[in-house]
Order: sequence, then structure tokens, then C-alpha cells
Amino acid sequence: MADFYQTGVVSTLHKLGEVDLERLEAELSWYSQERPIALVLPSLFSELQGEALKGIVEELKGAKYIAAVIVSLGNANREEFEYAKRFFSVLPQRTRLIWADGERIQSILDAIREAGLQVGEAGKGRSVWIAWGYVLSQPDFHVIALHDCDIVTYNRTLVARLCYPVTNPNLDYEFCKGYYSRVTDRMHGRATRLLITPLLRSLQRVFGYLPFLVFLDSFRYPLAGEFSMHTDLARVTRIPADWGLEIGLLSEVYRNVAPKRVCQVDIIDQYEHKHQPLSPDDPSRGLLKMCIDICKSLFRNLASEGMVFSEGVFNTITATYVRTAHEILKRYEDDAAINGLVFDRHEESLAVDTFTKGIKIAAKTFMEDPLGIPLIPSWDRVTSAIPDILRRLREAVEEDNR
Repeated sequence: MADFYQTGVVSTLHKLGEVDLERLEAELSWYSQERPIALVLPSLFSELQGEALKGIVEELKGAKYIAAVIVSLGNANREEFEYAKRFFSVLPQRTRLIWADGERIQSILDAIREAGLQVGEAGKGRSVWIAWGYVLSQPDFHVIALHDCDIVTYNRTLVARLCYPVTNPNLDYEFCKGYYSRVTDRMHGRATRLLITPLLRSLQRVFGYLPFLVFLDSFRYPLAGEFSMHTDLARVTRIPADWGLEIGLLSEVYRNVAPKRVCQVDIIDQYEHKHQPLSPDDPSRGLLKMCIDICKSLFRNLASEGMVFSEGVFNTITATYVRTAHEILKRYEDDAAINGLVFDRHEESLAVDTFTKGIKIAAKTFMEDPLGIPLIPSWDRVTSAIPDILRRLREAVEEDNR
């Protein structure tokens, strides 16, 4: 049983005892009549070959309260897209696939570029953004939920608990972030444990009290890819196209939503998905690439809050991070010991060293170009430039799904 401790400035909704899924889904069925839910699944074609997504589809068959499932499919040719349509056709919900690499979607992206707006590089960020646009093109949706497609331990409880805080009008939340345990015979989630948490606390030591940093540090798993939100929030939200997606999204939520209307919810007992390699010598892949993108997003958002950076400030941040990370690493080692978990201190220390390298690379990149690559604009901005773009996007998706 989880604790009931409330921390930070956002509400934490714990898992206290066994979940009554039947009650939860019955309430969701009632509330979703007035607040229809669209579930977005950003997926690579390669994930259709794995066991995780097959299990997710089987579980979703029973989630009758979800009005529509929107699959944003990347890295797929025509034959693979047709295979994907057959793969997801077993779902009872209204299901649409967005063929990100198809000619119709590419023509939509070209039109947006011609209007002088950035659409980012192909990846999860752009896939999520396109899916939001399709949902927004239809006025009958009130809630957007999203989760990844590589969750090995997936069950219907996850999506029900993820949707509930935003769908139930009595709770009155606009944004809900999922969190969970990443523990098997050892602790996982290195990017959260050994990068984000010590870095946020280091930044608070260096800069002092900043509401933005307090907000980010309130989340138990800020890099979780699972969240739900009101469609009105999706309409005004900009997002990064790279690994900075989760931090960038939380930054936009901070600017657009009062903290009292933001929550996090424990969605599943055990969460297991594919693990990224550390890649300590290759900044273009793995956790090192993730670290660089996350840190660039964080530094740029802090700069937009009025923080002034210099080479000396970054040196102080890096030194403070190293000390804080090793202090936290010792706590994890002790936690593992009392629970009988495997703990490789060398591998954990190597991760801290790799993240330190990533922070330095991100700092150097930021100093050379403080603005960096523009965020993908909000759909509110895009529709201002091209008033009929959502209609065109909806028609493109519908035509591809015929």
C-alpha cells in the first residue's frame, strides 16, 4: 500500500489498497457521456511487432468508456500502414490511424511550413502534436489521454486511473500526470532518479526559491510519458519535438494552468518498458542524448523565467549536481540494501558521470544559441495562420483510413 503523503504544489492521488476497476470504469462511463475521451497512442511501426502493444490492444477492448483511439504511426511505409490498420481494427472504439509519413499528412506539414511555422523533426513530439490536431478538429472531445505503446505490464487500471481525475468534473483538474514504480529486482528509471531529481534540487540550491522549479520537483516521475488533459489545454500548448517533450510539456502546463488544477496519479503497481542504453560516448543516442535534450529544454525554460546564465553559473550548477547526485545515489543504495535489491554502484556512478557530461554539452549548446530550435507551435497559433488547417487535417486522416 502506498503512503498518503502530499508533497510539493500539485495534488498527489495515491493508490491506497486494491483498485475497484469495475466502479472506476462505471463512473468513467457516466462522466464520459458529457466529457468524451480520446486516447492517443504514439507508436512506431516496430512496436506492432512486440508483445507489449498486443497486450495493450487486448486490454483496451474492455475500456468501453473511451470514445476514440487515435494511433499516431511513425516510421511506416504504405504496406506497413495497411498492416497497422488491420492490427488496430479489433478495437471496439472508433479508431483512426495517423500516417505520419504519408503524402496527405506531409502535405499538411508543408502547408504549415509555408505559413512560416516550425513543425519540428519527425519523432514522438510531432506525432503527439499531429494527434492533438486531429482530436481538436472534432468538437465532441473533452479529454485527451496519452500513454506509450511499449508498456509490458499494461492493464486497464492504468488508463482508467489516468483518465479519471480529468474526466470527473467533481475533481476539477485540467492536467493529470501519471507516476509509477520502476522496480523489478533492481531500480530502473535512471534519467529520473539520477538526472532530473538531483539537477532540479541543484538548481534550487544555486538560484534559491523559484516557483517553476518547485512545480517541476513536485512530480514524482516528471519524465513519465502518461498524462491526460482537457482539450482546451492541448489547443494552447507548444511542445518540443525531441527528448525534452515531457519537461517542455510540464513547463507549458505551469504557464497555462493554476497548480491547484494539476495533479499526479499512481497508475500502476509495476511499470516495465524498453530500457534506453546509456551510450556514455555517443551524444546522438541513448540516455546521453536524452539528458542533453532534457537539460537544454530546462535551461531555456529557466531563461524564459528570467534566470541569467553564464559560464561561471553553469560550472556551479554542474559541481552542485555532481555532489547532489552522489548524495542521492547513496540513498538509493541504502534503499536497495534494505529491500534486497540488486544495486551496481559502478553502473549507477557511470550514469551520473554520463549525465554530468550531458549537462556540460547542453550548457555549451545553450550558451552558443540560447533560443535553440523553436517549439512546435500551439494549434491555436497554427489555426490563426491557416484557419481551415484542422478541417484539412481531419479530411487527410479520414481519407487515409478509408
